[in-house]
Amino acid sequence: MPPAEPSAESDAVPADHGSAERSGSQRSGSRADGGAGVEDTLDLELTEELLALIAEERSAGAARARVTHDLLGDPGAWPPATTAAGEFALLPVRPERDLAVVSRWMNDPAVAAFWELAGPESVTADHLRPQLEGDGRSIPCLGVLDGTPMSYWEIYRADLDPLARHYPARPHDTGVHLLIGGVNNRGRGVGTTLLRAVADLVLDNLPRCGRVVAEPDLRNTPSVSAFLSAGFRFSAEVDLPDKRAALMIRDRTYRAQL
Repeated sequence: MPPAEPSAESDAVPADHGSAERSGSQRSGSRADGGAGVEDTLDLELTEELLALIAEERSAGAARARVTHDLLGDPGAWPPATTAAGEFALLPVRPERDLAVVSRWMNDPAVAAFWELAGPESVTADHLRPQLEGDGRSIPCLGVLDGTPMSYWEIYRADLDPLARHYPARPHDTGVHLLIGGVNNRGRGVGTTLLRAVADLVLDNLPRCGRVVAEPDLRNTPSVSAFLSAGFRFSAEVDLPDKRAALMIRDRTYRAQL
């Protein structure tokens, strides 16, 4: 069960506040954005080198052996989503390019409170390694908004995750964890907008997936609110190893209505 949930918008993701959460399976945790008043940890200026790397990643995404499995495909090859906040795309993490940025976000106090990955880059590297070297059931990604990396996501097979022990999982249930990486993107609805966009990307590109799920900490009201605003429904309270969570579900069947 990956991370928990940021407070997202409320932006519940962390409300947009911004940080995020991760769930019980991977570490135990929650990732809730919560970070108003926290000094922005990252204002990225895209260098030509970074832009070239992003372009290279997107054009070569489908060829990467790591995601040739049938579990989740390659989020890096999914077409970008057009949102009210700008064009948004998922970019699978490459440690040689992204570790410093993701680690920097993890050391933001608003993020660290839920992800519990503050510390040297090696801490974040140890968290990423099992996903990067695994069978493709969990894929860590950067969220890139109008060309700027500004969030971190984990797209994972919830039915193959420890989370499945705690709710009536269905085949191909797909989960999401996230954090918003900068204060400027928190507290203004971006989290909700991107949650909806990512859920739609999952449903559009994984035809066997009938539901997108998440498990924010039940106490994280902004995060739960952001998921509700993004078209998820509250399904149940579940006791995970590290928290009592709100099981949030976005159904393919009702996506047009919610």
